[in-house]
Amino acid sequence: MASLNLIFSGSGEFGLPTLHALLDRGHRIVTVISQPDRPAGRGKKLTPTPIAQFALERGLPLMRTSDINAETLPPADAMVVIAFGQKIAPRVVDHPRLGSINLHASLLPRYRGAAPINWAIVEGQPVTGNSVIRLAQKMDAGAILAQSPLAIGELETAGELHDRLAEHGAPLVLEVLEKLASGNAIETPQNESQATLAPKITRDAARIDWSRPAREIACRIRGFYPWPGCHGRLIGPDGEESGRVTLVRAAVTGPVAGAAGTVVDESGIVAAGDATGVRIVELQPEGKRPMTIEAYRNGHRFAAGMRIVSL
Repeated sequence: MASLNLIFSGSGEFGLPTLHALLDRGHRIVTVISQPDRPAGRGKKLTPTPIAQFALERGLPLMRTSDINAETLPPADAMVVIAFGQKIAPRVVDHPRLGSINLHASLLPRYRGAAPINWAIVEGQPVTGNSVIRLAQKMDAGAILAQSPLAIGELETAGELHDRLAEHGAPLVLEVLEKLASGNAIETPQNESQATLAPKITRDAARIDWSRPAREIACRIRGFYPWPGCHGRLIGPDGEESGRVTLVRAAVTGPVAGAAGTVVDESGIVAAGDATGVRIVELQPEGKRPMTIEAYRNGHRFAAGMRIVSL
């Protein structure tokens, strides 16, 4: 395939594997467009987005802007947009010779929106995937150019799935660009009747209601890690707090007896509202790294009769 002159618009880490792949394939990045630097860390130092940082390290032409529609863009064959964070006007979408494409981390039309990876896990889906679509003025509603499914691991967290989908999407983008350049791309309109939403996540959404079914709770724990995280306080039978943790990974066990949110077995089993156990496989003590429940019990209390109270 002949190399193309490309504009790459992105901000988050999700686009990094594709940007790497485009360069490795020999495509020319005529400009990288990303969000402006933002304060980060304890010192609130202005920090480039992951995409901007990569462009700086590789010496790629870089434009940091809060409004791509106000900028003058160079000529290009196509624009690739991944996790960019701005709505792009039609005249900008149509600026490149072959138009603009977007990589989205779901099998559209399911899970349109800001958090498709999280909600696929939270809702217990066994399979997700990537879609490459045309940019449209309605969110994630453009015609589908290619899709590729990816199974979700039984204990996989949103952070882990994010990284796998990012790598999985790169060859799909290369495939679509090749078809666009050769004139062989097929555009399939999305079925609006099958569209579902994956809205932006809030901290409140990650609060665990232990009265809910065990499967729902286990999926929620994995789907909201690492951010915003399902946080909780460990409370002993005496009412004293023994520690604060973020729940990382959980699975469903069999029937249990006990009040919802109560530890019924020191191996990590907590009672859910449907009289089924949620086995805490991995958790993260406040200020420390994630660890297995076995490692946690080596230095912390986790015993029958304790409760996990959501924060």
